[in-house]
Amino acid sequence: MEQRISVVTLGVRDLGESKKFYAGGFGWVPIFENSEVLFFQTGGLVFALYRRDEFARDFRLDPVEFGAAATVALSHNVRTRDEVDLLMARAAEAGARILKPAQEAPWGGYSGYFSDPDGFAWEIAWNPGWRMHADGAVEIPR
Repeated sequence: MEQRISVVTLGVRDLGESKKFYAGGFGWVPIFENSEVLFFQTGGLVFALYRRDEFARDFRLDPVEFGAAATVALSHNVRTRDEVDLLMARAAEAGARILKPAQEAPWGGYSGYFSDPDGFAWEIAWNPGWRMHADGAVEIPR
C-alpha cells in the first residue's frame, strides 16, 4: 500500500450544520453533495462529511456507539505565525469552540485547537521546522 491518505471522512450529526460551518465559516467550496455526504477537494486529499447514522450503517455498526472510542485531530498548517491567530479567530466566528488558544508550542512553533460542531478537534499550526510548498503541501525535513 502506498504511504498516503486519499480521503478523510468525519461522521457528523447534522450535515446542514456542518456544511454551514465548513462552507460558510471557512469558505470551502463543496465539489459534491447529496442528503448523506458532502465532499470538499482539499489539495490532493478529499475531505468528506458523512451523516453519522448513514456512516455507521456503512460500517455495519450501531449508530449510537459508532466512533465513541476514536480520538483524532486534524491539522491545518500555515505559512506564518500570524495566520494561526487569524484562522483561530475565523473558526471562532464560524461557531467553533476554542479548545486551546493559540500559543507558543514546546516543539518550537505556534498553534491552537478548536472543535467543529460535532466536536472534531482541529489544530491550526505554524511549524518553522517544516517546509511548506506553494500548493500547501507540508514536508518534514529528513
